[in-house]
Amino acid sequence: MTTAVGKATVETAAAARRTLILTADDFGLHPAVNEAVERACRDGVLNAASLMVGAGAAADAVARARRLPGLRVGLHLVLADGPAVLPPARIPALVDAQGRFGSAMARDGARFFFLPHVRRQLAAEIRAQFAAFAATGLALDHVNAHKHFHLHPTVLGLVLRIGREFGLRAVRLPGEARAPRLLRPWLALARRRLDAAGVAHNDYVIGIADSGAMDERALLRALARLPAGVGEIYFHPGVVSGAEIAPAMHGYRHADELAALLSPRVRAALDHAVPRRGGFSDLFPDPLDLPDPPPGGAPGAGMTAA
Repeated sequence: MTTAVGKATVETAAAARRTLILTADDFGLHPAVNEAVERACRDGVLNAASLMVGAGAAADAVARARRLPGLRVGLHLVLADGPAVLPPARIPALVDAQGRFGSAMARDGARFFFLPHVRRQLAAEIRAQFAAFAATGLALDHVNAHKHFHLHPTVLGLVLRIGREFGLRAVRLPGEARAPRLLRPWLALARRRLDAAGVAHNDYVIGIADSGAMDERALLRALARLPAGVGEIYFHPGVVSGAEIAPAMHGYRHADELAALLSPRVRAALDHAVPRRGGFSDLFPDPLDLPDPPPGGAPGAGMTAA
């Protein structure tokens, strides 16, 4: 018979094999998103945010991040359904006359792969977004892309090549349990390329299936069945919701996601299931920043590495 002490020991051992990053995407998209990120970091459980450097509220986001030393900030590359950093005249094959990327990702992905002049413009825009992030003075915690477009092999290759010049150390791997069969080969390829490049990544992600609806109930359900390894749960918090933030986000429940990040029940569940949390730079420290390993093992032994 399993005793209460035995069960607690098993649960403690399981928690020790887990680490977790809680990230807000679309930082800089709208002041309501920025306010939610600040509140969720200051008063809730949020660890990190992904910054859209070309979005209209990016400057406000950077100002808030500077007064939140516990918030780890990464680059949320926008290559679909959003504004570019370079002017339209520099990247006419990528954006419309207003400087916005379209939402036809399958078509654009094919053009990235097959057309050299499109790839050159794509590389220039990716470099410009890295440079814009560097100009903020914020430490680069991680990189991912709006709508997970960095899963595209051409985009990922450019991110790895250009990102190295800007201190790239970690990239989100958008692999969720029960991912569509069509995506699995691309996820496996991305994992191999990140590992070969020595770039850290999470083992799994949560939030794709519940995008825009990661409320308290969904989050508590996810926390009750976390696997071992390094996980990332991403959110779209806001103090208002849906189309008030962006027309394409009609139906997103931003305010419910903020409430989840502020929930005492969520904090208690996190502290029980996965007490070791932080940004990518906390969970994957630079080896140069670590003390010499003690005899018999390296610091952090047992953590999933990439």
